[in-house]
Amino acid sequence: MIPMLAGLALFVASCSSVAHIEKDQTVNFNNYKTFTWIENDKESKQFLNDIQASNLQTAVSTELIKANWQESTTRPDVILKHEVMVEKTVRESRDPVYSRPHTNTLYNPYTRRYVNVYYPSRFLGYEENQYQANEGKITITMVDAKTDKVIWQGWTTEQINKDITTKDIKSGVKSIFKKFDEEKK
Repeated sequence: MIPMLAGLALFVASCSSVAHIEKDQTVNFNNYKTFTWIENDKESKQFLNDIQASNLQTAVSTELIKANWQESTTRPDVILKHEVMVEKTVRESRDPVYSRPHTNTLYNPYTRRYVNVYYPSRFLGYEENQYQANEGKITITMVDAKTDKVIWQGWTTEQINKDITTKDIKSGVKSIFKKFDEEKK
C-alpha cells in the first residue's frame, strides 16, 4: 500500500509544471498593494481566445488578491502583462532496458544430473526516443507604474496536447504564484 501511495505522489508531482521567476532584488514588495492589466499584443492573442485570456487574468488576480493586493484602474502601483506562446518542440526520453529473467537447464557430467540455473534480470542500458510535442509557455510580468521598470517576472513551460486549456492556465498560474509567495517572505 505504501509503495503505491509513494508512486501516486511521484506521479502527481511530475504532472505539475515547474515555474521560474526573476525579481529585482532592490524592490520591496510590501510597498505594492494595487495592480491593473494592460492590453496584450497581437502575438499573445494568437494563442488564447478571449475566454482563455479572461480566465488567465482572473487566475492571476485571484492569486494577487490572496496576497492582499487589490485591482485598481486609477493610479495602480503595478501594471500586469501576460504573454502566452505555444510551440512545437522535440522531446527526448530515456527509458531503462532490462533483460528478461530466465532459467536454463544444464547437464553436469560429473554428477550426471540436470541442474536448473536461474539468470535474473539485468540492466542493459537505456533506450533513447525522440518525439514531437507541443509546449505552452505562460509569462506574467509586473511593471512598476511609476518607473516603468520590470520588477518581477514569472513563467512556466508545460507540455500540452494541442492548445492551452483553462486547466493548463490555472495550474501554470498556481505554480508561478507559489514562487511569488516564497519570494515575498
